Amino acid sequence: MDFEEMYRLYFRDVYLFILAMSRSPDTADEITQETFFKALKNSGKYRGECSVRTWLFQIAKNTYLSHLKKQKHIDDNADPSAPGYDEASPQDLESACIRKDEALSIYKVLHYLEEPYKEVFTLRTLGELSFREIGEIFGRGEGWARVNYHRAKLKIQEMIKEVP
Repeated sequence: MDFEEMYRLYFRDVYLFILAMSRSPDTADEITQETFFKALKNSGKYRGECSVRTWLFQIAKNTYLSHLKKQKHIDDNADPSAPGYDEASPQDLESACIRKDEALSIYKVLHYLEEPYKEVFTLRTLGELSFREIGEIFGRGEGWARVNYHRAKLKIQEMIKEVP
């Protein structure tokens, strides 16, 4: 597969993967571009032990983690749900506020959830990755990803009960 084809096939997946982790379109765009640059630069290192998509996700994840280390902080004020309030009716606004409050509770809980549970849960729910793909990203098996996702859900449910 040539680079242009890889870019065309996987750009959107990599972008959405990073967007799910960062909750920032600007960051997702920047990291996605850097991911493909690194993939082009290191294409000879791809050994075919996993799918190209998984390989790109591994590069993207490592690039994003490096980006966070450079920043030395995570923007907790990022708004993951920005509904179009301009045209919304009062009922739509009320529903949007309820959804936003629910999402905020989940994000608060996720902020305190320890690793690898936080990342496995985020990759599965927001990144829409399969358990096999998550396992590959961590260098583990599908079963490991399933168990950690299940544990993450249980921990989130316990923590949500405690959130006021």
